[in-house]
Amino acid sequence: MRNTAYKPRISITDRRLWALAWPLMLTNLTVPLLGLVDTAVLGHLESPEYLGAVAVGANLFSILYWTFGFMRMGTTGLAAQAWGQRDAFAQVALLVRSLLLAVVIGLLLILLHQPLIRLGLELMNPSESVAELAAEYAGIRIWSAPAVLCQYTLVGWLIGNQYPRGPMVMLIIANGINILLDVFFVTVLGWNSRGVAMATVMAEYGATLIGLAIVLRRMPEGQRMTRELLGRLADYLKILQVNRYIMVRTIALLLALAFFTAQGARQGDTILAANAVLITFLLVISNALDGFANAAEALIGEAVGKRSRPRFRAVFRSALRWSLWGALALTIGFVLGGRWLIALLTGIEEVRTTAWQYLPWLWLLPFAAVWGFLLDGVFIGATRTREMQNTMLFSALGVFLPVWWLSTGWGNHGLWLSLICLMLARAVSMGWLCYRYTRRGTWFRDT
Repeated sequence: MRNTAYKPRISITDRRLWALAWPLMLTNLTVPLLGLVDTAVLGHLESPEYLGAVAVGANLFSILYWTFGFMRMGTTGLAAQAWGQRDAFAQVALLVRSLLLAVVIGLLLILLHQPLIRLGLELMNPSESVAELAAEYAGIRIWSAPAVLCQYTLVGWLIGNQYPRGPMVMLIIANGINILLDVFFVTVLGWNSRGVAMATVMAEYGATLIGLAIVLRRMPEGQRMTRELLGRLADYLKILQVNRYIMVRTIALLLALAFFTAQGARQGDTILAANAVLITFLLVISNALDGFANAAEALIGEAVGKRSRPRFRAVFRSALRWSLWGALALTIGFVLGGRWLIALLTGIEEVRTTAWQYLPWLWLLPFAAVWGFLLDGVFIGATRTREMQNTMLFSALGVFLPVWWLSTGWGNHGLWLSLICLMLARAVSMGWLCYRYTRRGTWFRDT
């Protein structure tokens, strides 16, 4: 007698994707959770200036640190391809050289921090009181630079080697410490935005130490630490050359977000604070959906390393399907609970009321942004970083800025419209390239 019991059809690719994605989603969600705590502890103080200062300062460091985001993204793609080729030396050499680059770049940022912070605050143009607090915040945060860049490398290497639980343990513990220090420094000691910065610096170094311990336990068997792993100057220049397109792409994206914050600041401290509350939810969206994108980076990179076209297509279809379900869930959550979430983050009535006015734009963000997040994962895994750069430049310069300029009469609504159009432009331009490369079978060129 035939067994007619229903068995759910979950493919091997789906299982592998979820095995990588769920720890990464949990890891990623700790990042906006920290932002939510920062916003909540400062949003209930007597003045919106502290919240505005952290919004400006945090945005400044997003630009400064994620300018070097290739330390994470580029490492993931290269490590995943080395994993697919089962090349132990390449895996370890990439890690050692990338960590050395991270330390050098971090120390240079500390040396140059005064002109960098001054320039950033001038570009964002906050009010005088907010600028003073933001400068104090930034002067403390900059000391975490070497730790942050080392974290990028460690997380990228662990994802590329398909060990997502490493970043999960590393960042959850570190952000847990950060949250506890946030609450203690701000609500108990009364250090306001200065306390938030100090808590973040201490947590960043804690995360790096945890990450190093995890990575040492994941080293390929039989590969010793030899002088050859350090390589020559040409090896470091090669890493920088491969990742220069990611760097330009990241700068363009972060400058667009900084421009968004600066234009909000020009409309007053209340608009700045309200946008800071809403943009926190954009971080929730990106970090939640990036779980599938990060998993796609590892599996796409493995497929490219093995030159397996069927595996490449299977991973893409699986990641796309689950990303769309994730975007739907987030949209429903923001439609049903958006007002409650805003009220949870700030008790300042004028900021809360202002944020409610712009809540419908938040409802559009998940489906506008999901395509770009997923395709970033595909292009990073395939190390097609030049295409990522070009599509971002088109989206920022050819769509975001013109839409903002044409809609300036709409005030903050026009600003949010330009952000939505930036996300859609990325989706269309990267989607077109993805379709073209798939039809022509050119994903595996030069690999």
